This record gives sequence, structure tokens and C-alpha cells, in this order.
Amino acid sequence: MAFSRRGLLAAAAAAPLLMRVEDALAQGIQPKRGGTLNSIVNPEPPVLHVGVNNQAPTLIVGGKIFQGLLRYDAKLNPMPELAKRWEVSPDGLEYTFHLQENVKFHDGQPMTADDVVFSIMKFHMEVSPRARGVFARIKEGVAVNPTTAKFTLSAPFEPFLLMFDVTVSAIVPKHLFDGQDYRQAPAVSKPIGTGPFRFVEWQRGNFIRLERFADYWKPGQPYLDAIIYRVVPDSQSRRLALESGQVQLTQSNDIEPFDVPQMRARPNLEVRTEGWEYFGPLMWMEFNHRVKPLDDVRVRRALTMAVNRDFIAQRLWFGIGKPATGPFHSATRFYDGTAKSAAFNVEEAKKLLDAAGLKPNGQGVRFAIKHMSLPYGEVFTRLGEFLRQSFRQVGVELQLESVDVGTWAQRTAAWEFDTTINYLYQYGDPTLGVERSYVSTNIKKILFSNVAGYSNPKVDELFTQGRDSADPKVRQTAFSAVQKILVEEAPLLWLLEMSFPSIYDKKLQNVITSGSGIHACFDDVFLA
Repeated sequence: MAFSRRGLLAAAAAAPLLMRVEDALAQGIQPKRGGTLNSIVNPEPPVLHVGVNNQAPTLIVGGKIFQGLLRYDAKLNPMPELAKRWEVSPDGLEYTFHLQENVKFHDGQPMTADDVVFSIMKFHMEVSPRARGVFARIKEGVAVNPTTAKFTLSAPFEPFLLMFDVTVSAIVPKHLFDGQDYRQAPAVSKPIGTGPFRFVEWQRGNFIRLERFADYWKPGQPYLDAIIYRVVPDSQSRRLALESGQVQLTQSNDIEPFDVPQMRARPNLEVRTEGWEYFGPLMWMEFNHRVKPLDDVRVRRALTMAVNRDFIAQRLWFGIGKPATGPFHSATRFYDGTAKSAAFNVEEAKKLLDAAGLKPNGQGVRFAIKHMSLPYGEVFTRLGEFLRQSFRQVGVELQLESVDVGTWAQRTAAWEFDTTINYLYQYGDPTLGVERSYVSTNIKKILFSNVAGYSNPKVDELFTQGRDSADPKVRQTAFSAVQKILVEEAPLLWLLEMSFPSIYDKKLQNVITSGSGIHACFDDVFLA
């Protein structure tokens, strides 16, 4: 589906104003069956299989195709999904999940505890660097019977129950992956899950179509007949598509932050920033420590001091998010507000660069480094320009590179960059979402690992202490200490605690119902 500016403007002028959600509920409108939800995915994901790829667009679309054992509310309390109930042994070692009955994969095969054990013990252990570190703690995973799976840990692990969201450990069909290369199996290109919507068609550069799964395990659901994710690279066309009603939902990076105030003013649209509690996304500038002089802590601290993070939060992201203070998102457990990155101070930054022996040349340039922009929308292009201006004030030339999504992922994973922008989810606990970016054991050529190449044995030791202890006080002591070291050594330039707007037509109901927001399966979403 092609969007033209003229057509979108005409449609926007003709679009009727729709009732408010509160008015609909007050009139007793109940969930109803039927209709197609048109949405946007930006940028276009490289694949749709959760686990094989964990970039945000894949997780959003894949969350309708796949499911996890659990989902989570805004306070990160676990709720049933494919597991209807669970038990934890008094010693904290055994986790028993009782599965929903009559669950089928989209190819008609039943989902059983064998699929659950395979997904946790083999599939995600192989494809997911973050899950691998946690699931390696499982001493044994067994299918007690077709509807019961039990995992026994080698030692108690406090945040274990936070690992079973679809975005972390989707349940996949063992019969389509076992014995194959998990990343190259045919099911990767034609994903098959247990979710309420089955994959039907993907016209690259155009749209992804999902349709209602007739044998979905919840009777009468989902309510929608189909979801179509439109690929619309141009930010203004995305905005016009939403304003005109050609799409009813945008999320994440679809609408540029600078356009959100205008969206809030439209009476037929709802703007929500909830639904990211489970993720705690934190954005930073990635430094490749293999590239000189980025291996020098004085240089990294100077570059940190050269950037006004308040400007980024208020003038580039228009208050959608807040300045990052360090490696932990403030919503993440064990955040220590006393450990803060060096404040914005251009003159002190210059002194540090002088001390590092990096004197400016005749043109005022001390050194030049390249910056690979994150291809997730115009705001990241603007961020690159702002960083270039900021670094120029201290005599550092930042040379901007533009790449597509696939190239960015490939080069970042292969360490083929000087600097870039990245943002990672912290999943409520530092062991689950923070540790992976800083421990030396996770320096791998894998996206969302420690691609910077930062290494400090003391940091490794402290993360291990925090990971292995079941005592929250011990964990807090370890994680406070690690935050203090990290803000001193500035392995990365932390920029923004992110929050993303979900913007949707008010006739669309039940959009944000959990701590994972628009990543949920949408089996209860309907058009009023």
C-alpha cells in the first residue's frame, strides 16, 4: 500500500471524529469480533522470528505470532500466558509450570511441555546471548507430562521468573527446529507460533499480514480478523497515515518525538507512554574500545562531559523520556541515584583531552572518529548532528555514516564501528538486562552483547556477586559498587531513559494492558 501526501491529506479532511474510549465504555460497548487493524512497523525488521532476531520491530510483530509462558503487569508481577499456573519450591530451586490445555501451533501440531523444555534449554540457549547467561543456571529441564514442565536450578536465582515474556523466551515448535541450524531453519522465514495471529504474507518494503488463528486456545479470541503492519519509511507519511485513519495504531519509533505534541491535540487519537515498564529501555552512544583513542578513559569521560543530555531529552525527544544518569535505568531494580555520570562541562572536557595528550591541530581538531547513525527514524539523524556539534566544541570531529537496519546490525555485531547509538532493554533487573553490556565474558560478535569490548575484572566480580546472591541487600551493595565504577570509567555514553508513545485511534480498545504494552499478543484488542 503506497501512501501519497495528497491522498493522505484528503483522507484526513474527510475522517470523522470518533468517540472517546470513556464514552464507549460508558455506553456499554463490549468486545466485538471482526475488522482489520492497520498499523506500522518502522524500520522493517530483518526477520520476524523472536529469538533469532531481538530488534524492537521483530519483537513488536513477533509478539502477535508467538507467546511466552508468562506476561507481566506494570509492576512486573508475573501473570499467566501459556502457563496457567506455576509453583516455586521453598528452596528456590524448582520451578514447575502447568500449561494451558489444547494449545496448538499454527501448523496444527499441539504444543506440549516438550516444546517448552526445547525452547528454554536448547533454542534460546543457542540464539539469545542474554537468555543464555540465565538459562545456563538451569541444571535440568524436564517434561513431567504433556502439560507440565519443570526446571531445576543449580542455585537459587531471584529474578528467574522475569525471564518468560514472549520477547525473552518465546515458545517455539520443537518439531520444526530440533536437529537444524536454528538461525537458518525454514521456520525462521515462515514463523509458526501459538499466538492469536498467524503469519500469512510479507511483501518486503510494503507490508506484513497476520490473520486470525482459528484454532487459538482462548475460545472466541482474538477479536480482530487480521493485523497488517505497513512499511512506511518516511516519517511524515507515517504521521499522515495515522492522522487520516489509514492506520489505527503507531508505536515505538513510528512517530517522531517532535510530532507527538500535535498528535496529543487530535481529538480522535489516544497517546500513551505506559507499557514499557517491563523493558526499561536505556539509550547510549556505543564506544568501540578497540579504536584509539576511545580506549582511554579520559577521552570517554571528556566526550561524556561534552554532551548536554538535558537538551537531548527536552529538545530532541520533547520530554518523552528523561536524561540518563548512568548504566541503570531508574526504573530498574537496585538503581543507585548517587552514582551519576560526569555532568555537562565543555571546559573540563577540554582539560581532560589536553591531559590525554590530544592537542588541537591548526584547524582546532584533536582527532576524528566515525559515527554510524541508528537507522530508526529522523530523530536519530538529528541526534547524530547534535553529537557532531557537541564534540566539535571540544575539538573532536565526528564523521557521520548512514546505513540501513541490516547493515547497522551486522556491523555493530562484527565490531565494525567507531561509535554508534544503541538502546537496550533492562527487563527490571540488572542481571537480566544490564550485565550483558559490561562483563568481559560477554564480549562477543553478537548484537546486544558487550560489543564495546569493555573489560574490568572488578566489574565482572561485582556483577557475579549481584547475580548469585538471593539476598536483596547483598545485591544492592554489589550493584551500587558496580554503578560507581562504571560512571567513573564511562565505557559508554549514556544518553536517555527512553519512553515511547503508543498512538492509536480511540475506537481501538485494550491496546495497553500490561507492562510490555504493544509487544503483547493482542488477543483481546478490538475495534469498537
